[in-house]
Amino acid sequence: MSRKEHWEKIYKEKSPLDVSWYQNKPLISLSLIYDLAMGKDENIIDVGGGPSTLVDCLIEEGFKNISVLDLSSNALMLAKSRLGKKSKLVTWQINDVTQFTPEKAYSLWHDRAVFHFLTEKRDREKYKEVLASALKVGGYVIIAAFSIGGPTKCSGLDIVQYDAEKINQEFESHFKLINVKSETHITPAGKEQLFGYYVLTKNG
Repeated sequence: MSRKEHWEKIYKEKSPLDVSWYQNKPLISLSLIYDLAMGKDENIIDVGGGPSTLVDCLIEEGFKNISVLDLSSNALMLAKSRLGKKSKLVTWQINDVTQFTPEKAYSLWHDRAVFHFLTEKRDREKYKEVLASALKVGGYVIIAAFSIGGPTKCSGLDIVQYDAEKINQEFESHFKLINVKSETHITPAGKEQLFGYYVLTKNG
């Protein structure tokens, strides 16, 4: 089964409220974005955003140029349905991030729980190539991934655990790590998942 088929099946069979990564409000992501003090007209992309409520919060905060990328059309349909008329304020992109061709330069790339699914080096290299081409110099990246000691699988798929050192090793050729936060995420089933949030900026 391909990655796309896997995630289409997940979002066809499960409610967004039941998946393990569900957050009623993405508080850490929002706090990290607020700390960046970005202009409301800056281009933002939520990679693997699916039915995440981050886009709702960004709209409420007045951000005007928001894109959401996900390889699952079912996931994006759920988000559009939730937003209703506000969905027209968002640019929706159906694509695998490793195959994505950016049409604009972004000031912020947000990824909660996509990069850690890339267990093959070639996929991670392609991700980093796309990211480097998508982000403007001085732009920011927020990557949230399972921490060392956290889950080793998610939705039946293997993942790669990260800490600050491993993230820095992956991205140091083009990016500088500037902030780290940790989270103990409680799933809808009541289980704990250890996440790390890593903020990087693109070098000139």
